[in-house]
Amino acid sequence: MADFPKIWFLRHGQTVWNAVHRVQGQMESELTELGIRQAQVQAGLLAPILKAKEPPCLVSPLGRAQQTAQIALGNYPYVTDPLLAEAQAGAFEGLTLDEIAEAYPKISAACPQILDLFCEAPGGEGFDTFAGRVRKTLDQLEVPTVIVAHGLWGQILRGIVCGLDRSEMARLPNEQGCVYVLENGAEAVLRAG
Repeated sequence: MADFPKIWFLRHGQTVWNAVHRVQGQMESELTELGIRQAQVQAGLLAPILKAKEPPCLVSPLGRAQQTAQIALGNYPYVTDPLLAEAQAGAFEGLTLDEIAEAYPKISAACPQILDLFCEAPGGEGFDTFAGRVRKTLDQLEVPTVIVAHGLWGQILRGIVCGLDRSEMARLPNEQGCVYVLENGAEAVLRAG
């Protein structure tokens, strides 16, 4: 397990496609009203951290992460980093999980975890390439940093920091509206209330 700077990780708020179990990957879908509220909760959780620590902030270029960052970070400056984009899910992008199960029954049956399903998508990025992007981001961090990205991206990030294997990463929860705090090989979760 490597030693990384402290990370505050935010998954984007719920999107229209999240709500209907449609695979986004690197396609775009706007935040729902719930997703906007989740980003507002994250803003409340982050405000004292941003004020006290003044950390750099890195954000995925995809619209849902940008929208979340604009709410959660307010006027705080951030840098957009293409390495933070969600996994590219090839033929699965734009399909619902039910449509994938119908069109690709063997892959669907073999991959009950969403991370594995995305990484087995025909024409997709695959696990090793995707995890390599996350690892490259981690290796470039020099100081405590806020990262706003995506659920599967965050599972791999959190797994690498906490020394988990792929199957353990795939079983991690993917909460929205919270802040994952990663430090010294461990994870804590900041929630409202």
